[in-house]
Amino acid sequence: MSFHEVRFPTDISIGASGGPERRTDIVTLGSGYEERNTAWAHSRRRYNAGYGVKSLDDIHSVLSFFEARSGKLYGFRWKDQSDFKSCAPLCTPSNLDQTIGAGDGVQTDFALIKTYTSGAQSYTRPIAKPVSGTVLVAVDTLAQVEGTDFTVDTTTGIVTFLPGSVPAASTSVTAGYAFDVPVRFDTDHLQIDHTAFRAGHIPAIPLIEIRV
Repeated sequence: MSFHEVRFPTDISIGASGGPERRTDIVTLGSGYEERNTAWAHSRRRYNAGYGVKSLDDIHSVLSFFEARSGKLYGFRWKDQSDFKSCAPLCTPSNLDQTIGAGDGVQTDFALIKTYTSGAQSYTRPIAKPVSGTVLVAVDTLAQVEGTDFTVDTTTGIVTFLPGSVPAASTSVTAGYAFDVPVRFDTDHLQIDHTAFRAGHIPAIPLIEIRV
């Protein structure tokens, strides 16, 4: 898949709107009861970045970014201001935030995930675009050192333990990090409105999460 490892301008994404979308099929039976099934294992996020554009300079920044991505053609990174860490947005990531696997003395690769829990139910989300320099890892609460004990591929979200640091059997592998959402423009056309001298806005800049 064509993807550019570059982030949409963060100062503009601050004013954006959006969130997760699910796909649920509902059949109402003759009795009035419902049968519900989900078509997607994972939610898909949609955003509108248009609300974050406040000036002509913002318009130019978005225009440049849009042209460099060739509209819908290339994916890119997006910072979701409401959900961009392994913990809550106002907390600081810890290497104990998320359990990403259990050691067996052989396995070296572990995929980053984020688990959302409410009551007895939970959902586990794959994290493919961690932010470089933010990934913290521990094995049985013992902090690991990036470059010495492990490496992380920020394009896939895979943590790889190096020889001599492979997690032993029955150990818990945990991680904390900041991350981006892989998205693309959901339009090939930007409608730019110039409302006044040195002012303007873009009513809609639709973005949609992509699988990578």
